[in-house]
Amino acid sequence: MLSAEDWSAIRLTLLLATVSTLILLVLGTPLAWWLAHTRSRLRGAIHALIALPLVLPPTVLGFYLLVALGPHGWIGGLMQRLGLSLLPFSFAGLVVASVLYSLPFVVQPLQNTFGALDGKLLEAAATLHASPQDRFWHIIVPLSRAGFLTAAVLGFAHTLGEFGVVLMIGGNIPGQTRVVSVQIYNHVEAMEYAQAHWLAGAMLVFSFLVLLALYARPHAGALFAQGAARHD
Repeated sequence: MLSAEDWSAIRLTLLLATVSTLILLVLGTPLAWWLAHTRSRLRGAIHALIALPLVLPPTVLGFYLLVALGPHGWIGGLMQRLGLSLLPFSFAGLVVASVLYSLPFVVQPLQNTFGALDGKLLEAAATLHASPQDRFWHIIVPLSRAGFLTAAVLGFAHTLGEFGVVLMIGGNIPGQTRVVSVQIYNHVEAMEYAQAHWLAGAMLVFSFLVLLALYARPHAGALFAQGAARHD
């Protein structure tokens, strides 16, 4: 059965996935829109930078985040001078790492969706003096619901399975940075295979149900498959 520490890791993981997904949608939406429509020479470099976590070992990203956010890093040093707490080995540090690591899983489906929108609808709305905000909320968002759903599910599910990057930046602190993947590792390392089976099985079932709900929507499922093909 699941122990109190297991339930604590589950709650922390779900909280991390929820917070990270919300931030990813806020940051990823304008970025995906820009990538879908810009002709800037920087597009390729920005796209490659966003997609870097897809090919970079998670421990490498976690290591450089640890260096940059630590007391001797340029970000960590700046935060110390401003009187702010350092991010490594904290929940906030986990959020930063999760957002960076899962960014391509949110940007890619949104970019595909925005690129497929009929530009004539937006042009027609502009001729009717609709503001950019009105065009976004009343045209872009309704037409892109499948893309937003796919991006949210991908970002959420990917955060649930993070291990290397969260272990490097967050460590293994119970109730603060010990997420489900780290707790499973702890069980296996201690030869507690029964507890590991309970926790891993629960995450397996949950992840399957999330993806099953996504594939129940044909358009969202198609976007998911398209994004997964690109990631492979």
